[in-house]
Amino acid sequence: MTESNHQSARKRFEKFEQAAIEAEFETGRQEETVAEAKRHILVRIGRVTLGIVVLIAGLLMLPLPGPGLVTIAAGLALLASDVPYARKLLESVRKRLPADAEGNVSRPIVIGGIIVSVITISCSIWWTFFR
Repeated sequence: MTESNHQSARKRFEKFEQAAIEAEFETGRQEETVAEAKRHILVRIGRVTLGIVVLIAGLLMLPLPGPGLVTIAAGLALLASDVPYARKLLESVRKRLPADAEGNVSRPIVIGGIIVSVITISCSIWWTFFR
């Protein structure tokens, strides 16, 4: 990469960074400094990334063993604070979950689903690599 291309890329990154900081000041949790805004941007990126990973895992659990709908709901819940469309999807997924009168998923269902998932994944890893 030549020096002029490097400086051009650096200028584009600085413009992008400044735009992200300005957007964070407007839409974020009222950060007072640029450092707080940068930190919150990293938190948002991490939350969105984790939400996407959990959502994909939930989608994979629909045909595979595991609590697919609960995992999808967890991924959408992570995404809902930053992605407006995820809120709408979360409401439709919540309607399909086994819930009590208040709309809460019972703890035994969640814990049982997690246990089944961990056992299934552990057995799959063992079967694939260690048998």
